[in-house]
Amino acid sequence: MNKRYTEEQIISAIKEHEAGAKVDDICGSVSISSGRFYNWRSKCAGLEVNEAKRLRELESENGKQRSF
Repeated sequence: MNKRYTEEQIISAIKEHEAGAKVDDICGSVSISSGRFYNWRSKCAGLEVNEAKRLRELESENGKQRSF
């Protein structure tokens, strides 16, 4: 099952970690692997929700252009 997470969920998880929460605790509450969390963090650390949404839109648009 492929579950898609919203930008709000991703940014919230990253901010929890920045506030001092343990990665294992965050991953358990969001039901993700630690690898996925670290991928999110590398892409979205320091971003706000609106910036993360724009990043996802640009990546999607870029993928569509490559398929032509």
